[in-house]
Amino acid sequence: MKYYPYIDVSRIEDLPSPAIGTKLVVHYAFQYIDFNEVPDYALHTNFIDCVFMGCELVPGMEERLDKNLILPRMGMVYHVFNSTLYNAESLYEGYDPARPETVKGCFDARVYADYLAQGKKSNDLRVTIARSLHDHSMSDAMQDFLSRYNPKDVVGIMGGHSLLRTDERYRQVVMTSKVLTEKGKLMVSGGGPGAMEATHLGAWMAGRRKEEAEDAIAMLAQAPSFRDPDWLATAFRVREKYSQTRFHSLGIPTWLYGHEPASPFATHIAKFFENSIREDSILSIAQGGIIFFPGSAGTLQEVFQDAAQNHYVTCGVASPMVFVGRDFYTREVPIYPLMQSLMNQGFYKNLLLSITDSAKEAIESILSFV
Repeated sequence: MKYYPYIDVSRIEDLPSPAIGTKLVVHYAFQYIDFNEVPDYALHTNFIDCVFMGCELVPGMEERLDKNLILPRMGMVYHVFNSTLYNAESLYEGYDPARPETVKGCFDARVYADYLAQGKKSNDLRVTIARSLHDHSMSDAMQDFLSRYNPKDVVGIMGGHSLLRTDERYRQVVMTSKVLTEKGKLMVSGGGPGAMEATHLGAWMAGRRKEEAEDAIAMLAQAPSFRDPDWLATAFRVREKYSQTRFHSLGIPTWLYGHEPASPFATHIAKFFENSIREDSILSIAQGGIIFFPGSAGTLQEVFQDAAQNHYVTCGVASPMVFVGRDFYTREVPIYPLMQSLMNQGFYKNLLLSITDSAKEAIESILSFV
C-alpha cells in the first residue's frame, strides 16, 4: 500500500477547508494550533486520520477525535514538534551581540540547561519521550529541506572543533566551502565551532570577492577560540556586515556537546538531543562526498563510520572520501595508509579514497564525482 505523507499545518491561516458536503478533513498533521481561535471550525469539522501535536483544543473537541492521534505539548522549554529547522535567529533568540552575557539566557542555552538538569540520560519517561519526538520532528524537517537538492549535491566537511579562527587550516576550510557552494553544492557539517564554523562561513560568503572573505576571517580572528567571550558576537557582526539570503548550508549540532556553540553562519540548523542520530544523519545525507580535514577522536570516528557506509553502500551510493592534510593523515594519524591496506586485504570495498594538501585538488575530487 502506498504511503502518503501527512500535510503539515502550523498556522491558523493554513487550516484546510473541509471537503464540500462532508465537512471532512483527512490526513493532516496540525502543530501547535490553538483551535480556540477558530471554535466554529473546530466544532463543525470532522477529522479523520489526523495528528494533533501540541495543539490547544476547544472544549468538547477531543471527544470527537477518536479516529485521530493527539499528542500533548508535554510542558518542555522547547517545542517538542517542529515543522521547520532552527536557524540563528530562533536558536539564539534572546541573545544581544552587544551584551555577550545575554547568551546565557537565549533559547539554546535554556534548552541546554534543562538538558543537563534533567540528565543527559534521563530516567524520566516523559523527558525521554519528549526528546525522541523532538528529534523525530527535526529529522522530518531536515528531510523536507533536503528534498530540494539532488542528493549528490550534498557535501560534508569534517574536522576539529578546536580549530582556531587564526589557523591557516581554518582559512583553507572557508575557501573550500565557498567554492563548492558557488558550484551548487549544499555544504553540511556538525554545526559547531572550528572546522565546522569555517564550513558555514565559506557558504555564507559564497558569491563574494575573496578579499571580502578574508575580511570576514580577520573580523572573527578577534576571538580565535569558541571559548572566547566574543566568539559569538564577532560572528553576528560578520553576519550583519555581509548579510545574504542567497546561499544555504546545513549545520547538524547536538545538545550532547551543548558547551560548543552552534555556528550562526549555518542558514539551516537541525539540532538533536541524540548524538547518534546526528552523527548518522551527517554521514548519510552527504552523498556528494565528505572532505576530512585534520581532527581528533570525533573526526576519526566519522572516518570509519563513513567507510562502513560506503563499503556496504548503505545509502545506495559510495561517495568520495577526500583527506586534506597529507602529513597528518599519513604520519601523525596514519589512517589513510591503514584504509588503503584494509582495501587491499578485502576488508573494505567501494572506498573512493584520495589525499591532498591542496584545497583546489579536494574541490576537484568532489566535483568529479557524478
